[in-house]
This record gives sequence, C-alpha cells and structure tokens, in this order.
Amino acid sequence: MKRLLNVGGGSKSIPLPPEYIGFEHVLLDIDPQGAPDIVLDGRQLGELAAAQFDAIYCSHNLEHYFRHDVPKVLGGFFHVLKPGGFAQIRVPDLTELMRRVVQGKIDLEETLYVSPAGPIAPIDVIYGLGRQIEASGVDFFAHKTGFSDQSLARAVERAGFAPNFSRVADLEINLIAFKGTPDPDNLRLFGIA
Repeated sequence: MKRLLNVGGGSKSIPLPPEYIGFEHVLLDIDPQGAPDIVLDGRQLGELAAAQFDAIYCSHNLEHYFRHDVPKVLGGFFHVLKPGGFAQIRVPDLTELMRRVVQGKIDLEETLYVSPAGPIAPIDVIYGLGRQIEASGVDFFAHKTGFSDQSLARAVERAGFAPNFSRVADLEINLIAFKGTPDPDNLRLFGIA
C-alpha cells in the first residue's frame, strides 16, 4: 500500500482528494487537537526517517511558514519522499488575487468570495483568516508568505524537485512536484502521462 503524508492537514475528518483513495493516510500537524499521527512542525521533517512516503499532500499550509523557512519545509518533503514519489502543494494564488483586487476595485476588507468558513476578504487570503486566528489565539494560522505560480515552481526546483506541473484556478495554485523520475502510476493519477 502506498503511503501518503498529509502535512498540516488539521484532522483526518477533512476529506482528501480522490487521487488518494487506497493510500495509507498519515497526518502530520503542529496542532495536537486534530489528533494527527505525527505532532511535528513541518520545518522539522528532516528529523523523520528518509524515503518513507510515496506522496505528500500539503493543502494551504506552506503559506503559514516564513519565506526563509520554505526551503527547509520543502527540503523536508524531499527527504521523506521515496524516489519517484511526489508532493502535491496547494497554496493561494497571490497573482490572481492582486489581479482581481485591482481590476474589480475590491477593498482589502470587502468580501471576495464566500467559503464554507464564511466570507473571505482579500486581506484573509494575504494574512490568513482573521476570525480563525483571533478565535484560536494561535499564530500558526497566520499566513507568513505567499506565492505566484512561478515563485512556487522555483522554490520546489531549488529543493531538488523536477519536473513539476501546476494548475492555476479559483485563486489557487495546485502544483505536483516529483522526486527524480516520476513513477508512471503517479503521473496517471493526475492525468499527466
């Protein structure tokens, strides 16, 4: 059975994309409240045994690290992945956010869209969901960096990943980065092969 490391996923009650059906789901999170399998800061992935996961899923977590810590987190992804494995990284698309704010003349505090968590303003996309940060009292929910499609691709390449494929839609960058030569089965999961 293939093993998936879900980095910063919060809780196993949050559904994974259908590509991960049949994977053993290992949840890593800094917050013990969601009952993760591994309680650990993503900057410390290098402390785990090397090459033990076939895939990493990191959805809306990488932006919660300072820019100078992103290489350490991505290096940790590379460390724990098996050769041919991949990391799927989803982050807000700040280029599209800026385009919408400027073209739509949207104020930073106006509603940009409504999510299951409620109204989302541009300032929430940039700095993190303000009501969640305030209610929780913990700053790891704050966004500390951001990405364009190009800047995320450069970051994963500097960490040793190649090739990578990304899709940009609905204010989100969805990037797949491979460790070495991609496993053909992994390419087929995402319709790349």
